[in-house]
Amino acid sequence: MAKQNQDEGQAPKLTINDIARMADVSKKTVSRVINRSPLLNRETRDKVEAIIRETGYVPNPQARALALGRNFLIGLVYDNPNAQMILSMQRGILEALHGTEFELVIRPVDRGSNLVMDDIRGFVTRQRLFGVVLLPPMSENDALARMLDEQGCRYVRMGSAVLDDPEHMVASNDKEAVADAVRYLIAQGHRRIGLIAGPHGFRSAQERREGFEQALTEAGISLPRSLIADGQYTFESGLSASESLFDLTPRPTAIFASNDEMAAGVLYAARMRGIAVPEELSIIGFDDTPLTTRVWPPLSTVRWPIVAMGRAAALKLIGTAIGEGSEVNEPSMFSSTLIRRASVAPPAIS
Repeated sequence: MAKQNQDEGQAPKLTINDIARMADVSKKTVSRVINRSPLLNRETRDKVEAIIRETGYVPNPQARALALGRNFLIGLVYDNPNAQMILSMQRGILEALHGTEFELVIRPVDRGSNLVMDDIRGFVTRQRLFGVVLLPPMSENDALARMLDEQGCRYVRMGSAVLDDPEHMVASNDKEAVADAVRYLIAQGHRRIGLIAGPHGFRSAQERREGFEQALTEAGISLPRSLIADGQYTFESGLSASESLFDLTPRPTAIFASNDEMAAGVLYAARMRGIAVPEELSIIGFDDTPLTTRVWPPLSTVRWPIVAMGRAAALKLIGTAIGEGSEVNEPSMFSSTLIRRASVAPPAIS
């Protein structure tokens, strides 16, 4: 009986039909207002929105998803060994989704698989995704972008260079940022500078290597092939690659590692060899992950604005769903900048 009385005292929950009756419009018109359809005049939209505000009506998310033909889900698709980069991207996306109806769904894939396109197509179809953020190197696949477009799924591609039109892209200036970092080493007096490159097939690895070579060419410094070691964006690969550079005679006085994980591997290998940093070896990484300030000495690095890029990518996707025009002001290009810490000093012998 108490339960019955409690239920009787509660106001009935408003429905979309109630809003339509109050506004003297059709249920379809209210649905269009809720789903930000452009097929309405300003007067009708303003009238319906005013009633929604006054009544405190909250649309049913399942009903909205049915009307849109999509769930309120954003997919994050990646095949990348850099765990910290993935976490930072998630953080940026979740910041953008906070306070909205949207949720994030993570999907790692194997870019080397012959079934990767079918895998992603199935993921998009099963989850009825509202949109997808593509991380490199998957974002560098033009065929994948076309497939998503054909599926009617919104997408934004993250890259280290321009990959698409501004609506579908967030990109950084990796080449220029790395060139600036190497110029800094040269200004300190370094001439024998090693490179630990990123994985083959990654546009970021290509852009960063080109920036490295550009700065050396500008300074008239030759780059023997022996000063380039291949890495995989992991601590272990940085450790292995630095060992090969340390075996050279003379060894490099500075090393640029194409991400922070590999730079930490260089620092560890130097410590094991008794090579003092920065007195005998200068190191610069790329990303500016928390790791760079948790080692000694703290690592100089290029700050990659991953969190900001993730936030902008998500807002580009959901902007039309959370408010008219809210996606317009989201940038497409982001600047990476050199962060100077204690791992760089002039070489002992110039």
